[in-house]
Amino acid sequence: MVKLALVQANPTLGDFVGNIKIICDFIRVARLNKVDLLIFPELMITGYPPEDMVFLPDFIESNRRALQSIVSETSDITVVVGFIDESNGDLFNAAAIISDTKEVGIYHKISLPNYGVFDEKRYFHSGENKLIFSLDNFNLGLTICEDIWDEGPLLKDYKKKGVDIVLNISASPFHIGKQEERYTLLTKRARDNDVCIAYSNMVGGQDELVYDGNSMFIDSNGNLAAKADSFAEQLICVEFNKVLDKIKVIEVSNIDRNNSSINTKNNQTNYELERDVYQALVLGTKDYVLKNGFTKVLVALSGGIDSSLVASVAVDAIGKDNVVGVAMPSQYSSVSSLEDASSLSNNLGIDLWRIPIKETYYEFLNTLGDHLNNDSITIAHENLQSRIRGVVMMTLSNYLGWLVLTTGNKSEFAVGYGTLYGDMAGGYSIIKDVYKSLVYRLAEFRNFKEEKIIIPVSILEKPPSAELRPNQKDLDSLPPYSILDPILELYIESNFTIDQILKQGFEKKTVLHVLNLVDKSEYKRRQAPPGIKISGRNFGRDRRMPIINKYSHLDKQ
Repeated sequence: MVKLALVQANPTLGDFVGNIKIICDFIRVARLNKVDLLIFPELMITGYPPEDMVFLPDFIESNRRALQSIVSETSDITVVVGFIDESNGDLFNAAAIISDTKEVGIYHKISLPNYGVFDEKRYFHSGENKLIFSLDNFNLGLTICEDIWDEGPLLKDYKKKGVDIVLNISASPFHIGKQEERYTLLTKRARDNDVCIAYSNMVGGQDELVYDGNSMFIDSNGNLAAKADSFAEQLICVEFNKVLDKIKVIEVSNIDRNNSSINTKNNQTNYELERDVYQALVLGTKDYVLKNGFTKVLVALSGGIDSSLVASVAVDAIGKDNVVGVAMPSQYSSVSSLEDASSLSNNLGIDLWRIPIKETYYEFLNTLGDHLNNDSITIAHENLQSRIRGVVMMTLSNYLGWLVLTTGNKSEFAVGYGTLYGDMAGGYSIIKDVYKSLVYRLAEFRNFKEEKIIIPVSILEKPPSAELRPNQKDLDSLPPYSILDPILELYIESNFTIDQILKQGFEKKTVLHVLNLVDKSEYKRRQAPPGIKISGRNFGRDRRMPIINKYSHLDKQ
């Protein structure tokens, strides 16, 4: 029999001291639980993705020194841990096998992903050799992340060579549907190759990516034997019995590392997708704020649904005492919006600062004098209000050293419904990959999980509006979100052509209008703060469009 444990850990990129401590803490816990083999995620020592940090020689050397410092901590246990290996000037995404204070093997990742958010061929060379090692009469084959996604012969070769358990260490980021996709793939790989799979995935936030964990053991029939929680650091352990061909889950003591898993008081499962997305937003926000050394955040509260959701996520991420709302009413702000912002703040238990911008707005108009025609409200007048608010928020941020969380959603970013240096000004844009329709469902989930109203019903029910001119509504400029969001999803996520979108039953005039807005707004998106990826294709790393671009498929219509 052999006892294997998967570590689902949250490293910080480049924090070698901190990452070594996490690794050593888990080693000590595993040893207390008499674990034979402890498996850490991909690039656990450095954090993932290290991007161009790999081109810094000191970074690579620090990573190697960190590995050596771990070796001495491995008495009476075998450990697999991800790091960057260098050989003859080439860099490899690697895994080290350390056993009883000796480095006994190094595996180089063979299949390098180079799509979506992954650029591994820019940084690493592909490995060429398999690695099999034995432990208590079990043969184990090592793989790293994409190796198991690739349909190549690697797993079949391992099986031919007598491998019983395939180890896969991963840094696989979350997006909607990824957990099911991953589970389906792993069960198929195990079943097709008649091997058990031990899958260790990273957890935590790194810039725009959030790793959800969901580490798991799969038996050789493709059945799930054990699985870790989502979005939480955890150690899960099983015992493999070769004679009985059986996997037994072992309860082990764990490390309390202030996890961000969401506890839902209401046990119904109506909101499974929303729960996962909400947890991703909370963990991504928490790690971005704290790993970058911030202690508090500012959120501009308009009384609308977007800012309400952002404030709620922030409170769940870093605590109500570390979140401050700022209301900046103008002459066009409704009384109900101010009341809604106040009610939300009270429900969340956060401070709300009220800083009116009306007088500042008129001072700007006076300063600009004859350069503006003030007989009517133009887009410039509307955006001026937003830019004044941006100045207020960034001045407070600059003075207090707090991070501004912006409140724009994916629907708005897609069609350019936002103001550069206005509501787009800030440090982190946590819902920039969340469509407006999903924003509403996430707000409903936030109330659902507490079994009480946090985000006021009046906010959920009122028509969305920027309130930059009298009686303004989003519908003045955009189709209803029930129409807009499906069109955007087909165009952005599914990469549909105009004809393919039209076949879904949408009006041609509306489709052309929406796609034209998307294509013209790339320059705005390029200047937006980073934000959390929750979709299969986000703006930025997944979808890289030029700003200067004369080609348009719209011309063919």
